[in-house]
Amino acid sequence: MDETTQWGTADHLLARVSDALELSNFLFMKANSDSSADLPIPQPIPRPGVESLELPAPEPDFATGTEVADFFTRMSNL
Repeated sequence: MDETTQWGTADHLLARVSDALELSNFLFMKANSDSSADLPIPQPIPRPGVESLELPAPEPDFATGTEVADFFTRMSNL
């Protein structure tokens, strides 16, 4: 039997929901905490028959001052 049959549909859906909730909590903590700089990105729950892959570290991509000013100008003109 294939390893992927060890889990049913409900097990895979629960793992997906758990991964999404963990990522949501991570993003909330990153956005609202000053001491979250060293917080590791959560890894998904390992699924049977699926090779785990390491998520690359995200590179920060900040907006320029001109982009921020343009954004707020457009928002104030709505």
